[in-house]
Amino acid sequence: MAHLQLAAVAGGGRAGDDMEEVALLGSYDEEMGGAAPAGGGAEEDEEEAEAHVRVTGMTCSACTGAVEAAVSARRGVRRVAVSLLQNRARVVFDPALVKVEDIIEAIEDAGFDAEILPDSAVPQPKSQKTLSAQFRIGGMTCANCVNSVEGILRKQPGIKGAVVALATSLGEVEYDPSTISKDEIVQAIEDAGFEAAFLQSSEQDKILLGLTGVHTERDADVLHDILKKMDGLRQFAVNTTLSEVEIVFDPEAVGLRSIVDTIEMGSNGRFKSHVQNPYSRGASNDAHEASKMLHLLRSSLFLSIPVFFIRMICPSIPFISTLLLRHCGPFHMGDLVNWILVSIVQFVIGKRFYVAAYRALRHGSTNMDVLVVLGTTASYVYSVCALLYGAFTGFQPPIYFETSAMIITFVLFGKYLEVLAKGKTSDAIKKLVELVPATAILLLKDKEGKYVGEREIDALLVQPGDVLKVLPGSKVPSDGVVVWGTSHINESMITGESAPMPKEVSSVVIGGTINLQGILHIQATKVGSGTVLSQIISLVETAQMSKAPIQKFADYVASIFVPIVISLSILTFSVWFLCGSLGAYPHSWFDGTSNCFVFSLMFSISVVVIACPCALGLATPTAVMVATGIGANHGVLVKGGDALERAQNVNYVIFDKTGTLTQGKAVVTTAKVFSGMDLGDFLTLVASAEASSEHPLAKAVLEYAFHFHFFGKLPSSKDGIEQRKEQILSQWLLEAEDFSAVPGKGVQCLINEKKVLIGNRALMNENGVSVPPEAESFLVDLELNAKTGVLVAYDSSFVGLMGIADPLKREAAVVVEGLKKMGIHPVMLTGDNWRTAQAVAKEVGIEDVRAEVMPAGKADVVRSLQKDGSIVAMVGDGINDSPALAAADVGMAIGGGTDIAIEAADYVLVRNNLEDVITAIDLSRKTFNRIRWNYFFAMAYNVVAIPVAAGALFPLTGLQMPPWLAGACMAFSSVSVVCSSLLLRRYRKPRLTTVLQITVE
Repeated sequence: MAHLQLAAVAGGGRAGDDMEEVALLGSYDEEMGGAAPAGGGAEEDEEEAEAHVRVTGMTCSACTGAVEAAVSARRGVRRVAVSLLQNRARVVFDPALVKVEDIIEAIEDAGFDAEILPDSAVPQPKSQKTLSAQFRIGGMTCANCVNSVEGILRKQPGIKGAVVALATSLGEVEYDPSTISKDEIVQAIEDAGFEAAFLQSSEQDKILLGLTGVHTERDADVLHDILKKMDGLRQFAVNTTLSEVEIVFDPEAVGLRSIVDTIEMGSNGRFKSHVQNPYSRGASNDAHEASKMLHLLRSSLFLSIPVFFIRMICPSIPFISTLLLRHCGPFHMGDLVNWILVSIVQFVIGKRFYVAAYRALRHGSTNMDVLVVLGTTASYVYSVCALLYGAFTGFQPPIYFETSAMIITFVLFGKYLEVLAKGKTSDAIKKLVELVPATAILLLKDKEGKYVGEREIDALLVQPGDVLKVLPGSKVPSDGVVVWGTSHINESMITGESAPMPKEVSSVVIGGTINLQGILHIQATKVGSGTVLSQIISLVETAQMSKAPIQKFADYVASIFVPIVISLSILTFSVWFLCGSLGAYPHSWFDGTSNCFVFSLMFSISVVVIACPCALGLATPTAVMVATGIGANHGVLVKGGDALERAQNVNYVIFDKTGTLTQGKAVVTTAKVFSGMDLGDFLTLVASAEASSEHPLAKAVLEYAFHFHFFGKLPSSKDGIEQRKEQILSQWLLEAEDFSAVPGKGVQCLINEKKVLIGNRALMNENGVSVPPEAESFLVDLELNAKTGVLVAYDSSFVGLMGIADPLKREAAVVVEGLKKMGIHPVMLTGDNWRTAQAVAKEVGIEDVRAEVMPAGKADVVRSLQKDGSIVAMVGDGINDSPALAAADVGMAIGGGTDIAIEAADYVLVRNNLEDVITAIDLSRKTFNRIRWNYFFAMAYNVVAIPVAAGALFPLTGLQMPPWLAGACMAFSSVSVVCSSLLLRRYRKPRLTTVLQITVE
């Protein structure tokens, strides 16, 4: 939350939405390329310095833009990035051309306070680019493996961060590509003893195409010649074995669709290519892993069943028993068959355990594979020694070949079930990926811009600016704007809204939603990773890979678990063997063919095999994975396990008023003049001043004035209205000069060389404008009725005022009451005056009100509530609430279905519905109740199972757990934890009709 930045969205707001729209982008520490230096002219080899400046007084994205513009205008400044949330600016500059003092002066000239942070203006290396890449990592079995991979990666030069998820077998690595390549990262993971494959990265100019028709080296040469002739391709590599080609290209010079078309046309249709979807590749890898595990299980079972029958069943069948007792050299036939079959199971099928255990031990770590190898090898080696001893001495000690074979079989069975169960936990992402249609209908234009035909293309090849045809019943291929047609679209799969949304010209559509009726032509605005659906998928993936703080306990236990178990196993053997040697228990406890050593060894092997660190390692990530997926299905996007954990303990929920508790659709209800000015002239004056403002109230004033003057004089069609409205506004409005917004107070400008003030009482008082008693009385009445009064002064004289209402959301009062029932204290925060704030709070049932709070002061309110250790959640619309969202323990950006606040908070509530606040908290509580149960099962299993396997109950009950049964218990323990997490899939969010029945747990 400490590394977020506000920046204005390019291309204006959404159609039909008058609210100011901003996008919350990534850390300002990311590569900066937005601000071009003025008067640059610096050579590449000149020294660069970087300064970090604390900037105070910024309240919105416009402020950050002003700071960036002011600083970048200085000669010698290379790059500028400003973070509203951190109140910091990062400036890269040429110290020979500009000084730090000049940067401070530029910011202060822009109207903000600035101070240089210590030790920040130092020379920087030229390459500052950092990439984030995703890798699939195979062979991980427990939390120890995760710790081992993360530790190895973080030691590599150039890697700045690494996060590995056991549940998804994915790793996300942040690295400097100038220092280390993705292939070197893969090599490092493989050297650590695991399988690794690169999936995707944040680098946008590389693509992997699947090929059909390329089978031989000659085909590859033909394809090579085709690609070599294309402009914009920097490098490519053809892999005929996998039928793939990896291409690095300049997206500014050549489009992806052009590459695909050129391959097909250049080969006369022999070769066809398609974009490899990383999610489908991941699903294919999961299926391959499950198939591989099933094959091993079948082979092991096929060989283990005869071993089990020879040991347990065949001695009771006289004919077969006689056959098996026949000698083949010095060995019995049955023993020889068992030896051969078990050797195959132990060293061929069980090879994966030996390899994984060796790799773990080579790097100084331990995992479940070490325990399996120890247990099965001890049983196998003892059995071989006993067999050879009996063959050459005539004494036949007991042989336990079936033990190692059955242990490996049961472990493989458990792993197979675990793979299937873990696959179920990622169903949410699979469902989201399936929303993307496979193809799109592209409308073709001639040179004059007329549509001359249509063509079906791969949906992954859609480019910004393409006009696409969407038929009734089909899915929208990408985010875009309707340019022709009307229809209704089902957006429930993205926003959770069940009611179909009407769409017409200029309406925004979201990729993956379903067109219900009517043909639409849409112009693609965002494609690939920029679409809403891709951002949601990315957000869910990131959340599923994150670690909740509670998992630190499991990681610590896992790091010491295997050494402790091995110590207990040695202790078990030593105690039983020593007691047997001293005669502390009767020889009748083991049969006549056995001895004290074998009796003790079986207990020791059972202890090694039954202990399971996997269950502990899976307890948290599987539950978080299921919960984040369930949340996404309900329109609640969780940014990580830490956010999920904090939300369960929320004590305060702070609601912003405008746009959060209210609908955010301000409407002017009253306009009254208290001077001799005509009402029409008054509205024209106010509209002219407010036309330069982006505030929601300004939009409402402008709309009201426009309709007052031109109602009934406009065309009937919407297109005609918009065109005519733009024309009228340019001619009707008066020219406003020296416009400036006064944060938290209003706006001021010059019209006809006279000063115009529009805002609240504070603005009037600051400028010495007195408000007449009758206007003050009228204003108080408005405020008591939950309306906001806007005062207007012209040429230092009070002119009139306007009353603006913003209706409450219908569910606001019930949600507030529901939060109280859950033991949570609701708070309302607003920059509005006290009377209006208290009137609104009274309607929704909130007693704790903080009014007349400046935008920059909202974070201070959050911090004041946190002083006593309380957990504070902030619910805002992501416009001016971002500092408070960052300061809160749990930030919830509401109404963030498109670009608004997708990166702003811990939770993004896609629907503009307050019910989802309760859903988010309730889901968090249910998830961590499930995690606690998972830990209880995992811990209780080991606490109970290890003493039983060690023979703690044997003296009293004669209960002895054979090693093969211990292996079966171990295999099913991790499966039981995953299945426990899967129960979260049955989660149903609280309904408004039942919310008031929720009580404090």
